[in-house]
Amino acid sequence: MTKYKLEYIWLDGYTPVPNLRGKTQIKEFEDFPTLEQLPLWGFDGSSTMQAEGHSSDCVLKPVAIYPDAARENGALVMCEVMMPDGVTPHSTNKRATILDDAGAWFGFEQEYFFYENGRPLGFPEAGYPAPQGPYYTGVGFKNVGSIAREIVEEHLDLCLEAGINHEGINAEVAKGQWEFQIFGKGSKKAADEMWIARYLLLRLTEKYGIDIEFHCKPLGDTDWNGSGMHANFSTEYMRTVGGKAYFEALMAQFDKNLMDHINVYGPDNDKRLTGKHETAPWNKFSYGIADRGASIRVPHSFVKNEYKGYLEDRRPNSQGDPYQIASQILKTISEVPTAKSAAA
Repeated sequence: MTKYKLEYIWLDGYTPVPNLRGKTQIKEFEDFPTLEQLPLWGFDGSSTMQAEGHSSDCVLKPVAIYPDAARENGALVMCEVMMPDGVTPHSTNKRATILDDAGAWFGFEQEYFFYENGRPLGFPEAGYPAPQGPYYTGVGFKNVGSIAREIVEEHLDLCLEAGINHEGINAEVAKGQWEFQIFGKGSKKAADEMWIARYLLLRLTEKYGIDIEFHCKPLGDTDWNGSGMHANFSTEYMRTVGGKAYFEALMAQFDKNLMDHINVYGPDNDKRLTGKHETAPWNKFSYGIADRGASIRVPHSFVKNEYKGYLEDRRPNSQGDPYQIASQILKTISEVPTAKSAAA
């Protein structure tokens, strides 16, 4: 038997953005444990904005497990928060109530800033560095500094060793800003992996004395890009049937549901979605082929393939909850008749 370090990870009750929380439990298993072998575990909800002090018990229900390469015999356990009965989802448990579809594919592009001493990494103590231009996909100390690449490479390895479907990294448009991409099939699976990837990044940077700033516009109304979490999405129907008429009906429904999407695409998005810095205005829906200034970017490949494939919603921001983002996208898609459903 081997003693395993199980890091139970969950989302707390803070609003508008929940924080990641984690605590370690030691359990013995013959081999790396399966999800079914993991027990429920209680925690003090009064310390996480999820209960009152006089009745503070909440329960963690494991929903996904990953190897933790940073610890010997370690495991990362993504959990849902339940009421004391261990069965009823807590009101802050968004994962339990979202739409899911194993045939829906999601690719999330997580942008963020490295921060040191209250400023983006590489910024001078006063004022700003040279304007944007050379930093995106940049190479060299003057563009990316001496620490950032070391961190993102180590984070990449941790994600891959955990079995997370990490698809790439790059320096972003603003100095001190980076991005990683996560792909998953099914909204819950894709979002679980994004939250675990965020957790690994936050934990990793502790030893570097660096913070991660996920706010979508941390530098305010300046000539510096904000941070998004663009959501690339497709369903089986979009990939195999599609068609121009279906695409146009889909875009009309996205337009109709504009505010439903904005409401779950992350706080303070009005500060980021201004029509500047490769964004569309938050209160106006648009789409365009290869248009990074549209709400939804339509890839050339989508049109060339007879309007089949994936689309990119560029409005979700870097603090958005991937559970709710993916669920809202699926909800809007479900409201558009397909050829099969129309014939019925």
